[in-house]
Amino acid sequence: MLILTRREIEALLDRDRLVDALAVAMADLSAGTASLPPRIAARVAERDGILAAMPAFAPSCGALAAKLVTLFPHNRDRPTHQAAILCFDPEDGAPIALLDGTTITAARTAAGSALATRLLARPEAQTLAILGTGVQARAHARAIVRLRHADGVQPITRLFLAGRDPRKVALLAEELREELALPVEAAASYADALAGADIACATTHSPEPVVRREWLPPGIHVNSVGYNVAGREVDAETVAAALVVVESRAVTLAPPPAGANDLVWPIRDGRISLEHIHAEIGELVSGRAPGRTAPEQITLYKSVGVGVQDAAAAALVLEAARARGAGSWVDLW
Repeated sequence: MLILTRREIEALLDRDRLVDALAVAMADLSAGTASLPPRIAARVAERDGILAAMPAFAPSCGALAAKLVTLFPHNRDRPTHQAAILCFDPEDGAPIALLDGTTITAARTAAGSALATRLLARPEAQTLAILGTGVQARAHARAIVRLRHADGVQPITRLFLAGRDPRKVALLAEELREELALPVEAAASYADALAGADIACATTHSPEPVVRREWLPPGIHVNSVGYNVAGREVDAETVAAALVVVESRAVTLAPPPAGANDLVWPIRDGRISLEHIHAEIGELVSGRAPGRTAPEQITLYKSVGVGVQDAAAAALVLEAARARGAGSWVDLW
């Protein structure tokens, strides 16, 4: 079995190819050729933590894998999300590789939002708001800036950053300012960050909405990847006003720990119907559903994270590892 560490994966993972690999996997999922059960989880109540299992098969990527991921939101000296991915040979089911999943989770989540941005944001969009200051905030800032440049559309020219802790906001703003060579403004509030944005990425663990309808300018595209079983990141008014796209209707509307309260609760409360979910991202990729229909339209990609994305990312890393002879081998038998 091949073992790949976090440092090795950082060197092997091609972020540009990852967005395209996710497009293939999501098209598989929406076409019904991928296999993806809703995730399950064991709870660690005293830490508000969970250990979740996410198996998936993405045939077009040649990927059969299972991720085990923990979410411990109170962690301070290590990531709140930590994971391992076990890959299997789709021909005979043999385990073939064990990968650090923490790096892959951060990269594939941001790449999923980048894919949604490619399909839903206005071509002339140029200002980006990042809500949050953690791993996903960094990953999303890098991914969206990289995508707009790679796609040859209007690049990001300014970034707004907001979070709960002003000190962390200031530190991350300085870090991104230097890394991305962009003007990065530490906003005083989520509302201030969103007010000037064309694209927004919400990456928080907040139980209270950090994306509210009254804060959103016309034509904004919002990516929301935050998860909190006790609340939601996006308010019902935004959901009701937006063209809504998800990874999988079935998974997004499933009970915790799989689904998204951001959509489940407005349906429960009669604010929207099931039909309000416009499309799955794979349906946009394949052309089975249209994307944005007007420049002033608000679009929302609500992500819950699905195992086919992890499987596709792991397959991409394994391809690079084999080509370069990277990793360490152990004999399980």
